[in-house]
Amino acid sequence: MYHKILVPLENTPCDEVILAHVRDLARAHGAELILAHVADGFGARYRKGLNLEDSEEIKQDHAYLERRRAELAAEGLRVRAVLEMGDPASRLLAILAAESCDLIAMATHRHGPFGDFFLGSVAATVRHRTLVPVLLVPAR
Repeated sequence: MYHKILVPLENTPCDEVILAHVRDLARAHGAELILAHVADGFGARYRKGLNLEDSEEIKQDHAYLERRRAELAAEGLRVRAVLEMGDPASRLLAILAAESCDLIAMATHRHGPFGDFFLGSVAATVRHRTLVPVLLVPAR
């Protein structure tokens, strides 16, 4: 049923929650995992326009994604990693389309409707703007 699963990662403990779910899902469906992180700090958003070098944060993001990719690959899963820069929801939707993913699996912070209103919610934006099924797993 699922062939490619997009898995946004934040480099936080929330990642463990979603990775625990998608490991079994990927195995059951023989699906490829696309791990994605969207750096959204000033340097990341304006890197190309200002001709900036990769910041230490971007280098750490690359290293983190590669480590997670290697861990999952060592478990026998098909997995790739994508690092994007800019607005997280927009970039995730672009990756979803470019990679032809048929599921996006995300951990959620559970900060409630008022938190979503004031802080925004990448998960809420993504789920409202895609026709692809979205698996939302609450982080504890």
